[in-house]
Amino acid sequence: MRGVTGDHYFTSSPAERTAGASRTVEFSAGGHEFRLTAAGGVFSADRLDPGTAVLLRKAPLPSSGEDGALLDLGCGYGPIACVLATVAPRADVYAVDVNPRARELAAANAGPLGVTVAAPDEVAETVRFAQIWSNPPIRVGKAELHAMLSSWLPRLAPGGVAWLVVGRHLGGDSLHRWLVDEGWRVERHASQKGYRVLRVDRN
Repeated sequence: MRGVTGDHYFTSSPAERTAGASRTVEFSAGGHEFRLTAAGGVFSADRLDPGTAVLLRKAPLPSSGEDGALLDLGCGYGPIACVLATVAPRADVYAVDVNPRARELAAANAGPLGVTVAAPDEVAETVRFAQIWSNPPIRVGKAELHAMLSSWLPRLAPGGVAWLVVGRHLGGDSLHRWLVDEGWRVERHASQKGYRVLRVDRN
């Protein structure tokens, strides 16, 4: 994946050598144009990641009247969070990442839109999400990925839904099976350019 540096974007303390000059990432989603700042040491710093682009194009974005809590899980520099906050201005949008550099960039990009940017342990346990959106960090390995999803998916509110995008060649179908085995109702909502968009609901 172009834009991934020597340190994975889900690393909590990327090496200082990954820091670099800031760069601008431009894209459109939900009928809006976005111009965000990215930098080395975060996922896909040179462009909007193709998987994220597929997710934002194929999954139904929340309505303008959505007023629940929305989560961008593994937010990077914040493209999903910015889209959610723009199309659903009444919602409480959270952007979570373990990487402090990602959180700093996400705060600069999404903070002005009212997004709460936080480390995972900074989100109150009482918060329940109407929607969770994620391009999850497949490359951290199954154990860490499964632990992350097992921690956050149960925080869906009743009737809530999670939207995940995973590359087929990176284990999208095996993740689908694991989620089903864990008791979630999973639908392959769309496939495009080698990516699976999964809808995850409670059974």
